[in-house]
Amino acid sequence: MEIFDTCHIINEYLIGNKEVQARNELIKLLDYHERNEIEYSQLVNHLIRETGLYPYLKADTANWEDRFVYEIFKVDIGGKKATLHREQSSLLKRLVNGENIAVSAPTSFGKSFVIDAFISIKNPNNVVIIVPTIALTDETRRRLYKKFAQRYKIITTTEVEPADRNIFIFPQERAMNYVNKIDSIDILIIDEFYKASSFYDKSRSPSLLKAIIKLGLKSKQKYFLAPNITSIGDNIFTQDMIFEDKLGFSTVYLERFEPYKEIEGDKIEKELQKSEVLLKILAETKTKSLIYAASYPQIDKVSNLLNENLSISDKPLLIEFANWLTKNYGANWKLTNLVKRGVGIHNGQLHRSISQIQVKLFEEQEGLSNIISTSSIIEGVNTSAENVIIWRNRKSGGNSLLDSFTYKNIIGRGGRMFKYFIGKIYLLEPPPPEGTTQLDIPFPDTILGDLDENIYSSSLDSEQIAKIVTFKNEMYDILGKETFDRLLKENIFQSNNSEFIKETARQMKSNPEDWNGLSYLNSNEPESWDRLLWQIISLQPGEWGDGRYGIQHKKFVEFVKILVENWGSTIPELLDKLDQFDIDIEQFFKLERTAAFNLSSLISDINILQKEIIDNGTDVAPFISRVSHAFLPSVVYQLEEYGMPRMISRKLHQNGIINFLDENLNIHNTIEIFHKIGKKTIKSYDYIDTFDKYIIDYFYDGITTNPE
Repeated sequence: MEIFDTCHIINEYLIGNKEVQARNELIKLLDYHERNEIEYSQLVNHLIRETGLYPYLKADTANWEDRFVYEIFKVDIGGKKATLHREQSSLLKRLVNGENIAVSAPTSFGKSFVIDAFISIKNPNNVVIIVPTIALTDETRRRLYKKFAQRYKIITTTEVEPADRNIFIFPQERAMNYVNKIDSIDILIIDEFYKASSFYDKSRSPSLLKAIIKLGLKSKQKYFLAPNITSIGDNIFTQDMIFEDKLGFSTVYLERFEPYKEIEGDKIEKELQKSEVLLKILAETKTKSLIYAASYPQIDKVSNLLNENLSISDKPLLIEFANWLTKNYGANWKLTNLVKRGVGIHNGQLHRSISQIQVKLFEEQEGLSNIISTSSIIEGVNTSAENVIIWRNRKSGGNSLLDSFTYKNIIGRGGRMFKYFIGKIYLLEPPPPEGTTQLDIPFPDTILGDLDENIYSSSLDSEQIAKIVTFKNEMYDILGKETFDRLLKENIFQSNNSEFIKETARQMKSNPEDWNGLSYLNSNEPESWDRLLWQIISLQPGEWGDGRYGIQHKKFVEFVKILVENWGSTIPELLDKLDQFDIDIEQFFKLERTAAFNLSSLISDINILQKEIIDNGTDVAPFISRVSHAFLPSVVYQLEEYGMPRMISRKLHQNGIINFLDENLNIHNTIEIFHKIGKKTIKSYDYIDTFDKYIIDYFYDGITTNPE
């Protein structure tokens, strides 16, 4: 590459107002400098300034004007200063001025810097950040804890009471449990707000929309973030917001390779060729790669391919992790064998701590080289790689073709500011047609019954208000006006389907004798739970059978009865007992999550209704609490979100270091206990093995503030 000639081309683009092309050529030029260890000239620095990529400036070789720009665009992002690029700075200025903004920007934009700078500058009392997944909850918590834990209480679980100044970080379902605990919100931040559309997330959009409506009424300011949205259709959720399209501003360049064009023949021949191409790419690149496989069967296919063809790594960290997985999960698990070959799996079903540890190892030079993933890698964490390989051009689940929006989200994981100037995208199947994405957010009727038409009248049309009034009158007939109005105000129901709540209440009112014995769920004898569990899951037959959760009712009931032993038994021991019901480790992860969230939410709603309708003194809240934490001590379950696996917590409990059965424990005073004991002390215990120590380092990193 001739540097001066390339600079001339970049300058011509700038003169012609073709800034995107100029920026792309500049990024490629910076990559050339990086790979060849060439110092930036004043000319290169000046072009960096002209394209708005101020953080890339090298102040020691820039002229004074460019150095000045580098300095004046520095802001406090929480304990330290960082230079923002031009578009970040513009966005921050508008937020500081109090504007409500919905912004669409590429993954590499650096949207989190803007949030951190806003908190540092404005010092708000209450910040609420809604994220789509538990994994992203912890990632956001870790970032903000380091910067702001000395000034704010960082809250991620619903059991904790707020302080005077708080940063709340919740997935949308948890946010609803906090609506009545927060009187005023300085700024409401919705990350990945495209999930408010049922087109992109049918199951979660109702709860996110409820959160936007209810929290929005208490918010002085709103900031919504999403990638790859070119416009927003008219809707009541963003009607008072300014839409900012920043898609043209990227800090990395994506280089596309299209080996799918060389793959020919019938279906079997194509699959063989595709496998050969994947192995060739991994052999030639030798750098970090994300492999998008779309569905669980395709993950299995790629896993088998790599297990059969990649050699076992000699990296000590991977050997230790594989040994740890063998001991704690089992030797025959495919992930255990993949890790030995430098490969991880990210699919949204694994234990949270295992997913986090894999992402951490993916960041390590001597850690994982590749991760096979569903779309969970674009929804759950902010990680990137030099290479993104599209193995399958289908959406997660494997049925419908990728649309342009989802495809851009996936390939947006290629490249990273300051690490990979160029992200390399390898397409093993054809990409979708290029297209723009208008975000349409229809108002779902399923949530209308959870709203008060008087409070939310400004957000609803006359037809929706009429539906609410009809629903309320029906619920008044079943529960009575005073009771239903109170429940509505308390925001107490977990279900996002008002019709389901109404029909369950009607059935309970008509046949109260069917619910005799609900109190058996509080029994310590799981065999007495059968009838009630069958009856409860039968209220949603399509959810547990061959439908959404894909398992027969009998299997699920038996699973719950064995899960009771979750704290006292190891996972290999549980799997031995579950083997008679053909439940393997992959189903264990899925069903544990289904029990903890879906089953506990369902029983919670039933418990509320039966207390109001039958009123026989029965309260199964103790059982709901147990199942919602997968029958682990509540703090142990929450610690997994912080990156501390239950196996290490169990060791600390069994050796008398922390009594996790203490009812006075909550996540915040437990963190204080960990601080008092100290990382060094915990790592010194002889029952803490080598990879336990690696995990403990990672855990403490997430509960430690920056020294600044």
